[in-house]
Amino acid sequence: MSEKFRMNIQLFANQNTDPETNLITKSQMARVREVDFVERFTHNILNKLREALGVTRVIPMAEGTTMYVYKTTGTLQDGSVPEGAIIPLSQYERTKTPVGEITLNKWRKAVSAEAIMKSGRDEAIAQTDNKMLTDVQKKVRSDFFSYITGLDGTVIARSTLQGVLAQTWAKLQVLFEDDAIEAVHFMNPVTIADYLETATITTQTAFGMTYIANFLGMGTVLLSSAIPVGQVFSTAKENIILYYLNMTGDVAREFALTTDQTGYIGINSDYATNERAQKETLVMSGIQFLVEYADGVVIGQIDATPGLDSVTVASTAGTAVGDSNIVMSGYTLGTGEKWVYKTGKSAAPAVTYGQKLGTGWTELSSGDDITPAADATKITVAAVDGNGRAQAAGNATLTVKT
Repeated sequence: MSEKFRMNIQLFANQNTDPETNLITKSQMARVREVDFVERFTHNILNKLREALGVTRVIPMAEGTTMYVYKTTGTLQDGSVPEGAIIPLSQYERTKTPVGEITLNKWRKAVSAEAIMKSGRDEAIAQTDNKMLTDVQKKVRSDFFSYITGLDGTVIARSTLQGVLAQTWAKLQVLFEDDAIEAVHFMNPVTIADYLETATITTQTAFGMTYIANFLGMGTVLLSSAIPVGQVFSTAKENIILYYLNMTGDVAREFALTTDQTGYIGINSDYATNERAQKETLVMSGIQFLVEYADGVVIGQIDATPGLDSVTVASTAGTAVGDSNIVMSGYTLGTGEKWVYKTGKSAAPAVTYGQKLGTGWTELSSGDDITPAADATKITVAAVDGNGRAQAAGNATLTVKT
């Protein structure tokens, strides 16, 4: 063996086999994708929605904590008190109603080895992570709209969109008369379509929704197909609160989640499950938008003939003992509408236009037999739309078979 050959072998053996400084590794690239996921969700998406809604109160919660809506009533006593006299106490009461617990949402997806071979690693993992991000924000939106459209607030009906917005804006000024408030209105794009045909306005997007700032000078309008067509749900921006579970701390360490200082969402992407030959992504979050004061929500109804229509209700003896046969006339159910009823002991239950008829109301068809409680003497039947809000109603004295 020549001396030159031995020197080359020695030189090769002495070379440093450790990775070079500043080498970008596969794990670092996965971390970059995770950070990008969190940054886009929190700063580019969620914070834009908070800005559009005007949400300034953000409250971290513990898993399983019950959330409440509140109502405060009371009277400020006269402050003109003579020198040395006892200052009268001003009495205030704050009542709360539970609206459910805040819970941890967990999502997981997996990409097979075959999918990676077919589409490539970045396409199979990164692109599906992006789709997952979109679906998570849809879940947050869906939860909020399901909640707010289920509230039984004050209903105001007018024949035009402008009329509805004017009246709901005015009602909010009364409900929050002690505060300088900004209104926010939620509606279906179809509801506003006719107006947009002839108007020049500027729209923006946030959290997958289109919104219009300072619409007609009466607040921000957010558009979503989750809102029933023809209805507008309005409240004060100051009435909306963001509750969330913090994804930092123990949960982040135990599940190797990437998050940021806000802790709104955590992700662990691109970890291997070898027994199934797949790469997985885990996302955790617990976010819920709620209103603080439920009676601070006003529901606008666009109706060519706003008002509760009349229904003629007839009650005759039913087939079985204790049953009553109920027949409705004078009103034809519209698309998506149905009949519901409720009985009363001494008086027929009262119904107002647009009132949400849920608990205690039972669906029926004209000509059905019902079995009312033994002490029931009156019945109210109402036609409700697809969102359970009263469009027509009538009542009768119950007649049962003896």
